[in-house]
Amino acid sequence: MSEPNRRMILNLFLHNAGAHKGAWRHASTKLDEIHDVSHFLRIAKKAEAARIDSLFIADGLSIEAKAVQHGPIFGFEPLTLLSAIATVTERIGLIATVSTSFTEPYNTARIFASLDHISGGRAGWNIVTTGVERTAFNFGLEQLPAHAERYERAREFTEVVLKLWSSWEADALVQDKTSGVYADVNKVHDIQHQGDYYSVRGALNMMRPPQGRPLLIQAGASEDGRNLAAQYAELIFTVQNSFEDAQLFYQDIKERTVKAGRSPHDIKVLPGIHVIVGETEAEARDIARELQQLGSIERSVMSLSNLLGIDFSGYALDDPFPKLPDMGQVNAYQTFYQMVKKIVDNEQLTLRELLEKYWVGNGQLSIAGTPNQVADIMEHWFVNGAADGFSVMPQLAFGGIDAFLELVVPELQRRGLFPSEYAGQNLRENLGFSPL
Repeated sequence: MSEPNRRMILNLFLHNAGAHKGAWRHASTKLDEIHDVSHFLRIAKKAEAARIDSLFIADGLSIEAKAVQHGPIFGFEPLTLLSAIATVTERIGLIATVSTSFTEPYNTARIFASLDHISGGRAGWNIVTTGVERTAFNFGLEQLPAHAERYERAREFTEVVLKLWSSWEADALVQDKTSGVYADVNKVHDIQHQGDYYSVRGALNMMRPPQGRPLLIQAGASEDGRNLAAQYAELIFTVQNSFEDAQLFYQDIKERTVKAGRSPHDIKVLPGIHVIVGETEAEARDIARELQQLGSIERSVMSLSNLLGIDFSGYALDDPFPKLPDMGQVNAYQTFYQMVKKIVDNEQLTLRELLEKYWVGNGQLSIAGTPNQVADIMEHWFVNGAADGFSVMPQLAFGGIDAFLELVVPELQRRGLFPSEYAGQNLRENLGFSPL
């Protein structure tokens, strides 16, 4: 069934210097600004002026100390930064990652409800389970919980958060000075949740979020991840580097969503794209070559090791890529593991070749070209059942974001693929989801 009034969704992924691991060393990057909040506020205002749907900040809760030599890892805590951005913007969505493995449902429900109120209904929660072993060591654990357990916990965690957001009915807030009734006690409910992992009485200690509930986003590609997305998510971020694989993933997610009792239009699939835009193709290719020379191979090895749960530091870069064990033997990010295993099972590559050819954007689709060339690829994926939109990751923050916003977005608008105005006041309305 075709979706009426379907249009492309664009989510802008925020990085300090850019999505490329060598972006911080590029001549365009202003190092005195990448840890300054005003840098992000400027980006946010430009993105909103271009009518981008949402801003997204990923997060991690650990760091490999030796990695700091090779560039910025994570920046500000996402909810704190997005709260600052909320004060200088009016319409653009604000999406942050919070892990279900290393926080509590009550805290999570409260901070996202707060962001939703601060922003006037523009908050979104990217639900992750965290697959980096060293993160467990920062939270009093001796090892990372198994993949299946992390997703069982995430499912119950999400249920609790949803109950807490609904613990205040929409009209519970009375604020009647004459009667002395601030809120209707009959419309604020303890949730009394008792489950396998969480015991939460509730209610939430603040009123219902303006959207009814913040938007839910998920990014897992494992069986558990896809099922969690089909049950709860409204957006799904996905890693796809070929059109054919993206089509298969898109169809699978839509079918799972229907099996979960929802409309296929209730979930939007947004593959990530690493993008470099030039006025000419040669200019874009030149920037790509510059960045490749500036990137650290050691940093790429660390990234691959963390995301796949295998230490590749002991392997020679120019030897054949080592044979990977079955996925069930590795407790890491199955999204990236599946992608890498498929590549190395089908191609004879060295570790260096895999990193240089496929790991520029951690396996995301990478495009370097003119505004028309970038728009052509995005349109092809959107029109032919591979994407509902994209999570856009400019490889350079300084200049690269401007190029996408000023050159590619107007081309998408000219083609009638992306709107020139926001449709509503809050994120849910802007993306065409039914009000709650």
